[in-house]
Amino acid sequence: MALIFSPSVKMSMLSIFILFFSFPLTILSAPTLKSFPVPSGGPESIIFNPTGGFFTGVNDGRIVKYSKGAGWVDFAYASPTRTEKKCGGTTDSALGNICGRTLGLGMNYKTRELYLADAYHGLCVVGPKGGQAKQLLSSAAGLPLKWLDGIDVDQTTGNVYFTDVSTAYNLSQVQQHLATGDSTGRLIEYNVKTKKERVLLTGLKGAGGAGVAKDGSFVLLTEFTGNRITKYWLKGPKANTAELLMNISGPANVKRTQNGEFWVALNVPGKINIPTGMRMDGNGKILEKVSFGVPYNNTFITEVHEHHRKLYISTLYVDFYAVYRYSRP
Repeated sequence: MALIFSPSVKMSMLSIFILFFSFPLTILSAPTLKSFPVPSGGPESIIFNPTGGFFTGVNDGRIVKYSKGAGWVDFAYASPTRTEKKCGGTTDSALGNICGRTLGLGMNYKTRELYLADAYHGLCVVGPKGGQAKQLLSSAAGLPLKWLDGIDVDQTTGNVYFTDVSTAYNLSQVQQHLATGDSTGRLIEYNVKTKKERVLLTGLKGAGGAGVAKDGSFVLLTEFTGNRITKYWLKGPKANTAELLMNISGPANVKRTQNGEFWVALNVPGKINIPTGMRMDGNGKILEKVSFGVPYNNTFITEVHEHHRKLYISTLYVDFYAVYRYSRP
């Protein structure tokens, strides 16, 4: 399905620009943010374990788990050919087919299954004991999954929603993807009962984050190079249609909060990049913006995740994640 926008919800780039920069901005600095090292680096996304701790994917193809007391331990991996000798500690994207590179993580909290959006090995799943993940999909609608990124799980149905950045390029070809203005990204649904996929949207520019509504009625989708956030309806009279919520610079991952709002990681252009978290509701209303200075400075961030009155900030481009003790305004 091609991307179709309702005219009633279209907003101009200028009006969104004014809205974004006129909204109060909280700027955080070194004393406010605390950073913590991650083995092998590159933690794009974090998912919390209901029994404690959290998981993240790292550069060398592992999914690692952090918990108090134990610290970091190996938990899972997507690639059946990964070996520690070949892959341990690597940051070489050319080894992605061998080592794997999981970017997005989503969890079914009823079954405690962890779903992996792996850039080279498609959609995978691993049980609560970890180990070798099972590949669920390597293609969709006859086209290979070239570069999976964002992912989320509908906690009612168990269905999985994820993005494929491009059908033309993979993660190791990011420069070509950007240089050509590639717009072959997709939003895809995986039905856990039928074990079939359904392509919901095509023609996306840098398909990034996917966040399912608390009631499962819609998915929020970001396009990093398309500079927009879209709402795709799953239920109700608007089911199977998409609405443009806003045009905004550099949106990356989307993470839903416990009360049903969303955090979007933004990268705001200027003389330098301004890594920013934006809290919004499902109708596109901006509720808050938080700018992360030190330790990120000019670094692009990929995710902001709220958990127990803290914001966890992560990115592909550094070897740590940062935590901010957070009080809602």
